[in-house]
Amino acid sequence: MMNIQPAALARCLPFAVFMALLGLRGMLPEGLPGLDPRWIYGAGVLVVGGLLLHYRREYGELSRQNLPSMREAWLSVATGLVVFALWIHLDAPALQLGTPTASFVPLDGSGGLIWPLVAARLIGAALLVPVMEELFWRSFLMRWIERPQFQAVEPARVGIKALVLSTFIFMLAHTLWLAAILAGLAYALLYIRTGKLWTAVIAHAVTNGALGLWVIKTGQWQFW
Repeated sequence: MMNIQPAALARCLPFAVFMALLGLRGMLPEGLPGLDPRWIYGAGVLVVGGLLLHYRREYGELSRQNLPSMREAWLSVATGLVVFALWIHLDAPALQLGTPTASFVPLDGSGGLIWPLVAARLIGAALLVPVMEELFWRSFLMRWIERPQFQAVEPARVGIKALVLSTFIFMLAHTLWLAAILAGLAYALLYIRTGKLWTAVIAHAVTNGALGLWVIKTGQWQFW
């Protein structure tokens, strides 16, 4: 039987569950009687949030002792805003890997916003996903590529191979491939430079939060 490190499981399982639910939502057709696939996202927020809470003791990088300094926090915010600006402009057809399989349009039949769906999406995208994804992509995968005993790898010791490969896989999980590459590199370099996962989490949260507010204001639902 494969022996999975508890620290690896704590970083991989929430991400795997989230992606599985995302895939399920993409497979279900719209208009099913008694089932709105959009609410699967809300269920995912609850389930994955519960998993992160359950494994919280495994996330030493997110302890109070590892909070960023004020300068690092502002650098993270600025990075997140730059990534957001790039994301909404790097959407030409040539910069897309297919089309999203799980579109999320929180509108009712008359075109009005369904605010509980909007709230679920914003909470998930701006609060849950940044923690879940940074624990998986940067804390686990990038360091694991460097060395399977990933917890012993200091962020500053991550090499080019691990940085490039983890960013490439990160890109494959997104539709906007160039935007995803730049975002993945930005978050990873923050983590490597500061040695604090919180900087990547904050930048990711700012990107997703700004994107969510912009999507609601402009109705550019394809970005969700």
